Amino acid sequence: SRLLGEMDAAGVQHCILVPTSAEGDRNDTSFAAAAAHPDRFAVVGRIDLQDPSQRDGLAGWMELPHAAGLRVTFRRGASANWLDDGTADWFWGEAERLGIPLYVHVPGLLSRVPRIAAAHPDLWMTIDHMGLTATVKEHDIDPIIDELVPLARYPNISVKASSLPSVVSDGYPYRSMFPRIERIVTAYGRERVFWGSDITRLPCSMRDHVRMFTEELDFLSEEDLVWIMGRGLHEWFDLGRFFPATGGERVQDPDAPAPA
Repeated sequence: SRLLGEMDAAGVQHCILVPTSAEGDRNDTSFAAAAAHPDRFAVVGRIDLQDPSQRDGLAGWMELPHAAGLRVTFRRGASANWLDDGTADWFWGEAERLGIPLYVHVPGLLSRVPRIAAAHPDLWMTIDHMGLTATVKEHDIDPIIDELVPLARYPNISVKASSLPSVVSDGYPYRSMFPRIERIVTAYGRERVFWGSDITRLPCSMRDHVRMFTEELDFLSEEDLVWIMGRGLHEWFDLGRFFPATGGERVQDPDAPAPA
């Protein structure tokens, strides 16, 4: 499949699958891929926050084979209002109680995150795509990072640095992102910044996105790269349940369709 081929070419041993947004809240394809390749894939699945029946299913979510956590998105249509209208209020406490780590995609809504982080200090949240989306204009990137940096004071918040080449216009190695990445690493520390690809949006190969970090970011030490390219994500999501920890493995999150 394309994904396994991209991973092998990039030297990525393990991968967290996130069902693509185009398929809604279905998780079956990703779980089937993880079952077929348990040595390569784990799953951060989706949930419909408007469906009351989902509350009962949460209790057993982390017991499902290959389930590493959940992703919640507040972006399009009605979901953009769920952080303000009470729709999502029930979820945070339940995820905290059940020990479910989260990817949280909140473009334009980072100001809502401190309230959640403070009220639920044992809820582990990763801000997806550094708070950026494919529709972000280059002049909007720094104001978004200005909002993201202060959230580093909450130890239960981390950041996924994924699909970064897709939001800038310069070509490889995408130097315009270098100072922005450095700001995030300086604020959060190497233990709370996780490289990811989001292969569905990348304008380059996964290998080049790996090389952008491992060969081009001269402000990152070898030990920094060990954490950012895999160890941090491995520990945050307790991926030792699925994959053996080698201390330097690359674990990434493509937010991609599962492989054929």
